[in-house]
Amino acid sequence: MTTVAPGYETATATNGWTEPYVHIDGVSKAFRMGQELALAVRDVSLGIRHGEFVAFIGHSGCGKSTVLNMVAGVYPPSGGVVRVGGNPVTGPGPDRAMVFQSYSLLPWLTVEENVFEAVDAVFADRMPLRDRRARAERFLRMVHLWEHRRKRPAEISGGMRQRTAIARAFAVQPEVLLLDEPFGALDALTKGALHDELLALWRSDGRRQTILMVTHDIDEAVYLADRVVVMTDGPAATIREVIPIPLPRPREKRSVMHDPRALEIKERLLSLLQGASGQSAH
Repeated sequence: MTTVAPGYETATATNGWTEPYVHIDGVSKAFRMGQELALAVRDVSLGIRHGEFVAFIGHSGCGKSTVLNMVAGVYPPSGGVVRVGGNPVTGPGPDRAMVFQSYSLLPWLTVEENVFEAVDAVFADRMPLRDRRARAERFLRMVHLWEHRRKRPAEISGGMRQRTAIARAFAVQPEVLLLDEPFGALDALTKGALHDELLALWRSDGRRQTILMVTHDIDEAVYLADRVVVMTDGPAATIREVIPIPLPRPREKRSVMHDPRALEIKERLLSLLQGASGQSAH
């Protein structure tokens, strides 16, 4: 059963939507393992409003990425339905962009070409070439990579590759941005800088993107998200509890670190995760 902590106020819709923009409705997913079916997630239901930032957290194998991939349309649910903008998700689409921990850049293209190719694929029929190139430049400048635009992925650091991937995702103007542990492989300083750049990109576009992020990092979830969805341990994982983050935006990391509300939320999340781990061990 999903428990929503008291005091949560729904995010203000930025496009007039009054219903959840992303609606995960009674979703389950089973994978075939030889002759048997292994149930990864079950009975997952969650409504996410337009312009909301929701983080999924839980132990490895709890189905966080499975839920994200069903929203992306990478594979269909075994039961239930995922809707985006009122339409059932039947496969990948330009209204959803995904950023992975592994960057997923094309190694033979430069930084600029990686972003431009994505922009060109989405806007070729709607935007003049000059404007498409300007759009790629705009987002690379926002993540401080314009000076490195002619380098290839192998010639830049992991943090710069992830900046490129995030710039590419925002540049195609998706309605839903899906982040699958995008900062998991980065050092703490680089991760912190990218948190702020992600939020700056989101603000610059009027928070028009609905963002779903998978993470193992409690501090990251509390700093970035409007709500944190805690998953039970797998197999057959489901939502254990949904915790609101009632901290005003824009947020400043040092202030959040010492905010009594944030500290209380972190304690609650840690308790939930430790409790799920303890239950799974018995």
